[in-house]
Amino acid sequence: MNDMEIRSLFDLSHSMAGEYLSRFLYPWDAMEGLSDWIAEKQKTLSADYREISRGVFVHQTATVAPTAYLQPPCIVGARSELRHGAFIRGSVIIGEDCVVGNSTELKNAILFDGAQLPHFNYAGDSVIGYRAHMGAGAIASNVRLDKAPVRIRVGESILETGRKKLGAMVGDFAEIGCHTVLNPGTVVGRRAAVYPLSCVRGSIDEGGIFDTDRR
Repeated sequence: MNDMEIRSLFDLSHSMAGEYLSRFLYPWDAMEGLSDWIAEKQKTLSADYREISRGVFVHQTATVAPTAYLQPPCIVGARSELRHGAFIRGSVIIGEDCVVGNSTELKNAILFDGAQLPHFNYAGDSVIGYRAHMGAGAIASNVRLDKAPVRIRVGESILETGRKKLGAMVGDFAEIGCHTVLNPGTVVGRRAAVYPLSCVRGSIDEGGIFDTDRR
């Protein structure tokens, strides 16, 4: 199960949430207390961050479109760009040099530095790694159809998360193709690639390639 661990998926030096994540073995364990941690982190931010509304802190070099909507608690890092119609539903850390695009929705999520969700994306209860990219229309679904607690499938083994809402854990440098659905509890390894129009369940190994048409 080592491939599912936080340090196997993410370089923690590339996120202001690195210290927080280091407290846990698996990334989904960090979802429960994320909102409270963000609220505490906001108290220690440098003067380069400004509170644009209560509980919403944005670095002075970040760009937020006038039609973007940010709910607290939320932190937006240096040089990041939130484009028109971006919807931040709270409990979100957006790192440095990130892109959150038009009609992209985030909720209870951590975006490592350089993460890109530039067009019509959704990531709920998810962690998106350093310089990971989600193509247009790619979705990280966070609720099972039967509303049962989300399980992580690793080959023939199953890890119980105990969470009814859990999206995807997308490792550093991973590439998610356009209009892909990452089902609840999907884990994508570092530098893995998912072909467009894929429907992904379970886990993808580091450097692996997932193509629905070849399965």
